Amino acid sequence: MAPRIRPRPPAELTDEQRALYDAIAGGPRARGPQHFPLTAEDGSLRGPFDALLLSPAVGTALQEVGAAIRYRTHLTDRARELAILLVAARQDSAFERESHEAIARALGFSDAELAAIREEDVSGFHDAEGLIGRTVVALLDGDLDDPQWAEASGTLGADVVFELTTLVGYYSTLALQLRVFRVGE
Repeated sequence: MAPRIRPRPPAELTDEQRALYDAIAGGPRARGPQHFPLTAEDGSLRGPFDALLLSPAVGTALQEVGAAIRYRTHLTDRARELAILLVAARQDSAFERESHEAIARALGFSDAELAAIREEDVSGFHDAEGLIGRTVVALLDGDLDDPQWAEASGTLGADVVFELTTLVGYYSTLALQLRVFRVGE
């Protein structure tokens, strides 16, 4: 399917769009190891980030939530990527899957683990990662029942459950935007 919006190179951005662009392209996502490019050859943002420029006020808020989820939660890097990849699997989001599988590989996920996550099979994950995987699958199903809540909040803490619900909502939002705007890369 053809994209529904044309990516905008930096020279075409309004001042508000440019401020958001700079926050994304020059923020924490751009520092450290780059497992997938944030920008295309013309400088336009890739993936869900370009669509954020359509509404700089909302896009800025979403970008800030995303940065908090990626860099300022109690989740380990592996647990966070497990959760993100489960959302990508459920939402069938190719961009999120490809970009976050690259990060997961750098964190030591095996091909077998990545294949299992694509099937939403978390049975091979144990301890905290297993609980996070089961919790995310339950959240993707719509809720935590009382025993799931008791296990997740009792072991991980209510703060981590909050972070996981926010992660699931954020990455589900990005997957929806990628689908609606037909963003293929």
